[in-house]
Amino acid sequence: MDAITLENVTKSYDSVTAVSGVNLRVRQGAILGLLGPNGAGKTTTIRMIMNILVPDEGSIKVLDQPVSDSTRDLIGYLPEERGLYPRMKVLDVIVFLAALHGLTEEEAARRAKEWLDRLGLAEWSGKKLLDLSKGMQQKVQFITAVIHKPPLVILDEPFSGLDPVNAATVEEIMLEMRAKGSTIVLSTHRMEQVERMCDSICLIDKGRNVLDGELRAIKQSYGKNTLHIEFSGSDSFLSNPAITNITRLGNGVEAKLKPGADPQEILKAAVLANVSITRFELLEPSLNEIFIDRTTRA
Repeated sequence: MDAITLENVTKSYDSVTAVSGVNLRVRQGAILGLLGPNGAGKTTTIRMIMNILVPDEGSIKVLDQPVSDSTRDLIGYLPEERGLYPRMKVLDVIVFLAALHGLTEEEAARRAKEWLDRLGLAEWSGKKLLDLSKGMQQKVQFITAVIHKPPLVILDEPFSGLDPVNAATVEEIMLEMRAKGSTIVLSTHRMEQVERMCDSICLIDKGRNVLDGELRAIKQSYGKNTLHIEFSGSDSFLSNPAITNITRLGNGVEAKLKPGADPQEILKAAVLANVSITRFELLEPSLNEIFIDRTTRA
């Protein structure tokens, strides 16, 4: 059973079409990266899955049920814009929102204290939300999205405001949730985290899904066309017609090759130039490169 199914979904606002004929299947128990430039239609798509918005055309199912108020109860949702009550105390707002998902006050308080401890917020439980930093508020928002153990979690920019340590903690929790069978939709611009975590991706641009499928298969389909070279000596060997673009790094370069180019020719040129090579590796394109390629096409 798919956790989410969209079939030919379209949504317009007056004369603007925000989502146009989108088809999507999210495998149950997987993490999907929902990607796209600003204004591509990602948030509109999420709101239709949440039954906040109703599509003009097409159909949406959540856990094999047509979207409705009851399917919304199966979802944990972290919006990009915070939806917390800033003058409420941290523990109180978590317990209140957990109760809306059907937890008893006692059970909600127990789970809330466990989560606050895990995310380093225990000493802030009696403080008002407005007294917390942006990163702390984001962790509270994350807790409210997952405290009721929903089978489907939709996270819109969950790492916003988090430092690297807290981002790593949230990432670890998400992977634990997947291991226990939860399905996660991750909408983010942090491509490196999508590459580490996601099983599949859906790239939306101008309201249409322009690329979707298993992440590994998509990267393999692009082939290996980037050389990562670390070396000492002259870089004159890089003036080669087989190289179309060079990105200089702290300790080397990444060289983009023309289709069909032989990387061994670059290595031979380096040897002839008496360059000392410490790393010479042919790589698949990064997800960031694929994102730029697909969203900048005419």
